[in-house]
This record gives sequence, structure tokens and C-alpha cells, in this order.
Amino acid sequence: MPFTLLENNREWSRKMREQDPEYFERLANQQSPRFLWIGCSDSRVPANEITGLAPGEVFVHRNISNRVENWDRNILAVLQFAINQLRVEHIIVCGHHGCGGIKAATEGTEEGPLGDWILPIRRMVQDAPLQREDFASENDWINYLCEQNVREQVRVLRKNFCIREAERAGQQVQLHGWVYGLNDGLIRDLGV
Repeated sequence: MPFTLLENNREWSRKMREQDPEYFERLANQQSPRFLWIGCSDSRVPANEITGLAPGEVFVHRNISNRVENWDRNILAVLQFAINQLRVEHIIVCGHHGCGGIKAATEGTEEGPLGDWILPIRRMVQDAPLQREDFASENDWINYLCEQNVREQVRVLRKNFCIREAERAGQQVQLHGWVYGLNDGLIRDLGV
């Protein structure tokens, strides 16, 4: 089965060279994104595709439930590189409705690394202004929590030392909180 992916890749590469003989040469010499995308690992939410951007136009970091933790060396390295080396102008936290990590946090059954990772989301669920009984359906409640989670991650980013250092140095970095609708393919700005 993995060999099918390699075959797909060869066919894709052939088509790209056929459409644009200089595509890979240009791509190899370009990485100047204005955007850092912090999104969920969910395979249904490909950042480039849903924003209509080409490779090289968005720097992407993905993890379960688009979380930002100021102790996570992985995301700290991504932020530092994006801000200091790539000089991105916009950092977007984009969650999505129907997120499996959010659902897992509401169920409270995950243990091990995943359970540890979503523990802050469990706390957020408990402290959310609205609870399950405030919604007509489980789905509506989960989608509300997905949006709350994005808002929380933007709050965490505001405290990040890389962003604060960039601001002190006069570098303009704007933070955005978005949510993607799996049911309609639209991204909504949460205004945070």
C-alpha cells in the first residue's frame, strides 16, 4: 500500500513538470511565506489547499487540536524560526469543527501521551461559559468547544516570548483565530 503513494508522487511530479517545466526549480529556491498556520493534524484540513495558497506561501505546524503550549519545544522552535528567519507577518491558529481531539477531551477516556496532550482542553471544557445542556445537539456543543479552544490558543500565543520579542523589536506580527467548517469548507474568523 505505501508503494501506491510513491507511484502517486511520481505521477504528480510528472504532471507538475508537464504543466510547468520550471515549477520545482522555482520551489527549491523559494520559501518566503507571510503566514504561519498552526492547525490540527486532521487529514481533512490541508492548509495550502483550503486557503488557495501554493507551496512556499504558508509555513505550517500541525498537532492534535491545534494546541499552543509555551513549554512545547516543537512549537517554540517553529515559532522562533517563523518569526526570526522567515519573518512571517501573520500567525493563524485554525481549528476545525468536529475535532476528534476536542471530542476525546469531552469523553475523558484517553490515557498516555494523548491524554496528557488534551488535559488542558479537558480543563477548558470544564471552565467553558456554556456547557452541553446549553446546546441543541452534541455536535453544536463540540463545535462551540472547537472555537473556544482556538480562542484559548491565541491567548497563549499572546504570552509567547518569541512574539513579545518581535513586537519589542518593532516587527509586526498579527495573531488570528479561525475555525474551518468541515460541512461547508469555509473558514470563519473568530475575531480574536
